[in-house]
Amino acid sequence: METETIYHFVGIKGSGMSALALILHGKGYRVQGSDVETYFFTQKGLDDAGITIMPFGAANITPDLTVIAGNAFPDSHEEIAKAKELGLTVIRYHDFIGDLIKNYTSVAITGSHGKTSTTGLLSHVLDGIAPTSYLIGDGTGFGREDAEYFVLEACEYRRHFLAYSPDYAIITNIDFDHPDYYKDIDDVYSAFDSFASQVKKGVIACGEDAYVRELKGKYPVTFYGFAEDNDVVAKNVTKDTTGSQFDVEINGEMYGHFEIPSFGTHNILNSLAIITFCWLEGLDNDKVAAQLKTFTGVKRRFSEKYISDMVVIDDYAHHPSEIRATLDAARQKYPTKEIIAIFQPHTFTRTVALLSEFAESLELADKVFLCDIFGSAREKDGQVSIGDLADKIEKGATVLNVNNMSPLLQFHDAVAIFMGAGDVQKFELAYEELLSHSVPTTN
Repeated sequence: METETIYHFVGIKGSGMSALALILHGKGYRVQGSDVETYFFTQKGLDDAGITIMPFGAANITPDLTVIAGNAFPDSHEEIAKAKELGLTVIRYHDFIGDLIKNYTSVAITGSHGKTSTTGLLSHVLDGIAPTSYLIGDGTGFGREDAEYFVLEACEYRRHFLAYSPDYAIITNIDFDHPDYYKDIDDVYSAFDSFASQVKKGVIACGEDAYVRELKGKYPVTFYGFAEDNDVVAKNVTKDTTGSQFDVEINGEMYGHFEIPSFGTHNILNSLAIITFCWLEGLDNDKVAAQLKTFTGVKRRFSEKYISDMVVIDDYAHHPSEIRATLDAARQKYPTKEIIAIFQPHTFTRTVALLSEFAESLELADKVFLCDIFGSAREKDGQVSIGDLADKIEKGATVLNVNNMSPLLQFHDAVAIFMGAGDVQKFELAYEELLSHSVPTTN
């Protein structure tokens, strides 16, 4: 890396890009970036760090820059085109990270679901034990010059994770997603198999997932899960409204007892992945257990607040499997409360490909509300509407308008879960404002 240059991020508000910018800033490099002027939650960390963010424009590109280009932007983007015209170094986000992690003991967390939560958990655990830099998909990045470990979230979209050859990889699951790129589940599986073959020391894989179980190649795999045929097994599991507890056996021998303040079966599995990694690295078991007990979560993953008599939860769930996991966690923490799902589908291709699966997962809520489909930079419309999803939900679903959130005011002492990867937060904010104004005042 160059100390004289300024690293300019094209699309700096992207979750991975903002995290990488914060890492380089933390390591003492000069960083700036550009993006649309709309506010995104990822930019708070950038603002707090004093990193300059400019509106997109070719004039931003000057001869003293090294350009890191976000994957959502083609080479024809005005800033990338200008950089190439000036002969500047232009590096794609995933390629830059692939080079960066070579200097550390690296662990890449991937999977169709659970990447961000697991990356956040491992970052928290390791950071309390050894110097660690980390890049989390919720926009969180932290870099330190003395880091021994580098933890990163590795996205499978368009096979971008094939730019990485980490020391370790954690694979949480393999499921059909990103139908705008992958043809079918076999295509997804082949991408993960290729990625696993690039890992230097070993793969840590969830043995509860059928496709993960099929991983084969010239790489060692350590399986974790609940079944006895896993290498690392959770036993004597108890769940309550404060979290979960379980014992861990490794290769048939008792390893330790662990407590986590999080909810849902998926969070036990995420914890097992971290415990497995730390065991392979020979890290102190007691320190690992202590760190697991203090993890408070990552952004937009079961983020809770309390307004009036309602629990309002913000969650990034945008796939049927993730919706099920979020509702499972809510049932564990709030077993006596009514659960209301407010869901915004993300991309037309995903919605039409998984329409029935979305309906089935949402049936697990007591009441269902829907928001219009959120497109993406790659697709503005499609052959499916929010009404098509509403029609598939047997218990019925109401389509919300952001200018009229009053249908949600009928619920009291309940849990409202806003789910989606688009701009579902604007619906949540509208509801919260309406709810706060409806709270009776007392003299």
